[in-house]
Amino acid sequence: MRAGCVLLISVSTHRYLLHLFDKAEVPRLPASSPLHSSTMSLPDHRAPGKQLTAYSQMNSPVVNLNVGGQMYSTTLNTLRKYPGSKLAEMFSGQPKLRVDTEGRYFIDRDGTHFKDILEFLRSQTLPTSCIQEVYKEAVFFDIEPLIKQLEDSPKLFGEVVGRQQFLARVPNYRENIEVMIRIARAEAVAARQSGVIVCVLRTEEDSSRYNDAINSLDADRESVVRFGPWKAPPTITDLLDCIKMDIEGKGYSVTYQHHGTDKGFRFKTYDFFYKFTFYWW
Repeated sequence: MRAGCVLLISVSTHRYLLHLFDKAEVPRLPASSPLHSSTMSLPDHRAPGKQLTAYSQMNSPVVNLNVGGQMYSTTLNTLRKYPGSKLAEMFSGQPKLRVDTEGRYFIDRDGTHFKDILEFLRSQTLPTSCIQEVYKEAVFFDIEPLIKQLEDSPKLFGEVVGRQQFLARVPNYRENIEVMIRIARAEAVAARQSGVIVCVLRTEEDSSRYNDAINSLDADRESVVRFGPWKAPPTITDLLDCIKMDIEGKGYSVTYQHHGTDKGFRFKTYDFFYKFTFYWW
């Protein structure tokens, strides 16, 4: 009897428990809960780095830059050194620049000489080489103290105050350089070199003799490029050197020499003509 009672109680207890579980209300999780799915998603610790880098830079004293593919790191205080500059404006208030794939601010300039810009902003140090290239960048970023100091440097002072002021007194100088290049390129087909004749008239008196001089020239008159006259101390050789310098500054290889005339003694006094030779290969 005792054993049977125990069995009866056990069966009854088992049925009772089953009844309780059947009636119990199990709480249901909302579909949006991360526990609803059998596979829980873990936070991605890599993505936020790139997403937040550009945003957080404006709140960080350190700024990472991509200047034309050259990478630089500096501080906001350095970039804002001169509030009136274009560079300071780029990094004032809300970001005004695009960012690259790494979150660095991108400036679409040749970054080769940006290190000289930063060096001046950091320590007032002036470059000792590539002065004209750094000067162009200083003008672009509108950094007035650097512009002024570079203009006062011996090399740039001579270029800006000396050579450029002289060339400004030579009529149509820039236009004539472009004409020379067009003529040379037109004659470059299947040729190793091209020749361009220029006529240099130093004074008003030389200019008055131009027609006689051009008639003495055994060449196409239409292709002769005329320079002068000018009122400034530099000589004809100075002008020829300037022409050569500016053409080479555009990437061409060029030489010049005196171009004589062979129509008799009557024309030998007209030493106005020079031949510039462009070398293509």
